[in-house]
Amino acid sequence: MPTIPANLQAVSARIAAASAAAGRPTGAVILLAVSKTWPAAAVRAAAAAGQRAFGENYVQEGAAKVAEVNDPALEWHFIGPLQSNKTRPVAETFHWVHTIDRLRIAQRLSGQRPASLPPLQVCIQVNVSGEASKGGCAPAQAEALATAVAGLPRLRLRGLMAIPEPTTDTVLLRSRFAQLRHLRDHLNTLGLALDTLSMGMSGDLEHAIAEGATLVRIGSAIFGTRMQKENTI
Repeated sequence: MPTIPANLQAVSARIAAASAAAGRPTGAVILLAVSKTWPAAAVRAAAAAGQRAFGENYVQEGAAKVAEVNDPALEWHFIGPLQSNKTRPVAETFHWVHTIDRLRIAQRLSGQRPASLPPLQVCIQVNVSGEASKGGCAPAQAEALATAVAGLPRLRLRGLMAIPEPTTDTVLLRSRFAQLRHLRDHLNTLGLALDTLSMGMSGDLEHAIAEGATLVRIGSAIFGTRMQKENTI
């Protein structure tokens, strides 16, 4: 059975091959290992193999895991839905938040980010597929939200995040990723200087990289089949 280090090596090879195929330089794409539902031991195994950035979807689980792993060399990204009453532990614990989809969440994160920590790096989640069940602001709302978030203290707006609908239609999938890239480019014409496109997962990272992803969120290809979680917060 492949181990976490072997899986990391395989995923890194996929990223390198996809980057080369797209004419992008080595190191242009960051690998975010999605460790949600996996224990601290799995994070430590990945960290021992050289992985530094980890993603968590659930506030209580993620904050507890950060404390348990207790490794200042690691970078923690919150990538799950975020409710207003759950922002404080995220603001106090994580380095990045990818899922800002309304101004109220950003304002709370800004107000709750400790002055002793560097600014919280944030992305705006955009619902590029228009699914009612999926988080993210509508593409037409992204400009106003990005402009407002960029002006908040204790936050640094870095870019955009998206989770397209599951599909085997690669043309449609590529168009979703391209839509996020075009939106980022438009926002940069307004002076926002965004450098991050958080898009692409285990099954579609090659298509995301071809369309400009700078960060891919990979879980199952590294850690294996998702462990069951009884209480998702």
